[in-house]
Amino acid sequence: QVQLVESGGDLVQAGGSLRLSCVASGNTLRTYGRQWFRQAPGKQREWVATMLDPRRKNYSDSVKGRFSIVSDNAKNIMYLQMNNLKPEDTAVYYCNYLPPFQWGQGTQVTVSS
Repeated sequence: QVQLVESGGDLVQAGGSLRLSCVASGNTLRTYGRQWFRQAPGKQREWVATMLDPRRKNYSDSVKGRFSIVSDNAKNIMYLQMNNLKPEDTAVYYCNYLPPFQWGQGTQVTVSS
């Protein structure tokens, strides 16, 4: 069973940047995509980004142009580079694969205005 561990969340001021990391322990050879999601307080988990390969990436409209998903497949690590952060980006961020594994604990990102 693959375990996902997210890290890199922090408290940051609006306009700042963070890079989130996701390490997968286990066999991910049969996966075909990497994804990031987030869940703000009192809201449902929402999709943020998907990467099928380095040339095929999609982002939600709310983060397009500010966030970037990157993957180091050899090391089973994916990243979410987040720039120009806004208070509405405050959430717990989760990574996953396609097909998905069990969710990890997530990492908290808090953006102050």
